[in-house]
Amino acid sequence: MGLGLYDGAYYLAGYAVECALKACIAKDTRRHQFPDKKKVDSSYSHVLLELIKVAGLKDEHLARVKGDSDFETNWDVVQSWSEQSRYQRHSHESAQALLLAVSDRRHGVMTWMKLRW
Repeated sequence: MGLGLYDGAYYLAGYAVECALKACIAKDTRRHQFPDKKKVDSSYSHVLLELIKVAGLKDEHLARVKGDSDFETNWDVVQSWSEQSRYQRHSHESAQALLLAVSDRRHGVMTWMKLRW
């Protein structure tokens, strides 16, 4: 059984958020630096909240969630994504909700992260 259009959109939008968080983590590694092993190992996670912690964005994220109810709603949608999503079927509505939560220009998760990498 192959991926449907909505499954692919859902899958890729979630991975875009994961990659953005990993870019935030990578930003802190300097050329010729030997990075902390625990941080490196933790970076291999696909759990978005764990990656926020590894990126050092936990406090900023919490402040944004508390201060912007639209961002909080978008984050809740994005947080429902998991690496296992690629093995599931997704409706047009759930794929569209995730895409909007990621890409909303004022309150989207990607907009917030772009300021941090």
